[in-house]
Amino acid sequence: MYPSFGDVLQQKRILVCVGSGGVGKTTTAAALALEAARRGRRTLVLTIDPAKRLASSLGLASLGHQVQRVPEEALEGAGPRLEGGELHAMMLDQKLAFDEVVQRHASDPAAVQRILANPVYAQISGSLAGAQEYAALAKLHEFDQSGEWDTIVVDTPPTAHALDFLDAPQKLSAAIDSPAIEWFRRLRGGASGGWSVVGRTGSYVLKRLAKFVGSQFLEDLGVFFTEFNDILGGFRQRAEETFGLLRQDKVGFVLVCSPEAMAVREALFFHQRLIGSSMPFSGFVVNKVHLLRPLRKSGVEARAAVEHALAATPSVAALRFQPGTLHIAAEALLEAHAGLEILALADAEAVTRLRQAGGDHALLVEIPFFREDIHDITRLGELGRLLVS
Repeated sequence: MYPSFGDVLQQKRILVCVGSGGVGKTTTAAALALEAARRGRRTLVLTIDPAKRLASSLGLASLGHQVQRVPEEALEGAGPRLEGGELHAMMLDQKLAFDEVVQRHASDPAAVQRILANPVYAQISGSLAGAQEYAALAKLHEFDQSGEWDTIVVDTPPTAHALDFLDAPQKLSAAIDSPAIEWFRRLRGGASGGWSVVGRTGSYVLKRLAKFVGSQFLEDLGVFFTEFNDILGGFRQRAEETFGLLRQDKVGFVLVCSPEAMAVREALFFHQRLIGSSMPFSGFVVNKVHLLRPLRKSGVEARAAVEHALAATPSVAALRFQPGTLHIAAEALLEAHAGLEILALADAEAVTRLRQAGGDHALLVEIPFFREDIHDITRLGELGRLLVS
């Protein structure tokens, strides 16, 4: 495996950050991309659902579907940078990305406009399970084919289960190409031919459906499935090409998690899936880790030291506490420390489980629990340096 994520950035062209929601995946992706730019690489970070503060931390007013270059003056706040290093960012718009796939694969320009204007398509492209993941993979494939970037870092969608990123595109393809939808296409009998009479059963089903959803909706549905059939081959081909891309040596999967039990279980399961699918695993990033800071004094000595420190603090001494108050405060601080030590021991056990799963040479970086969110490029740069150290 790799000694550090610095070596990963040097050897990999595409990094895919995966993990369940709420574990710092987006921030990790941005920090890795920033570090790649600092190392002189022309870098793009593709985010899916970033917090608003991420755009401002990169010196951007907002993030959208168009690629934006992070201003030079903003990058200067992250520290020294090698010549040629640039950082670009974009936030995937699921609907627009889906539209681009349709436009690329439809053979008839007029059919493209009919599909895009179809209300059924508008609903499917915006909310169908797997559509966001498929759109992210399609965009990654496009950026890779362009050859414009030295490094591409992908922040995968914020799903409840990390495996959704790998499973959803196939589920989407299966849903669109299901036997029920094929029956629906045959029943309509062509984009301009209206509904075919396919026996009494078909006629009965259509009449019953029309009572519930309306005849116009059925017409929109029929037109959509008939015309969308023309581009299904392109959808499948893009999915196959992208999953082939994800198995190439130039790609590295970065598994991001927290030390919480559920996040660790997700990470372990995803790790097994990556290895079983022959996808290149680069390492773990464990965010929000409580560090062990054991007391090196006895209980009596620790209380005395804390009382002395409190008494020597000008703001505390000025309050002129009653006798015994500092002792009570010292007890409360030591009790809070003991609670943090319990959390640190639990986090250390979780990290050990991840190390054992990855093997003796697996790359694993622990990022300590920060009291404040990362809200500027200076702090993002600090995180990047922690990741590659």
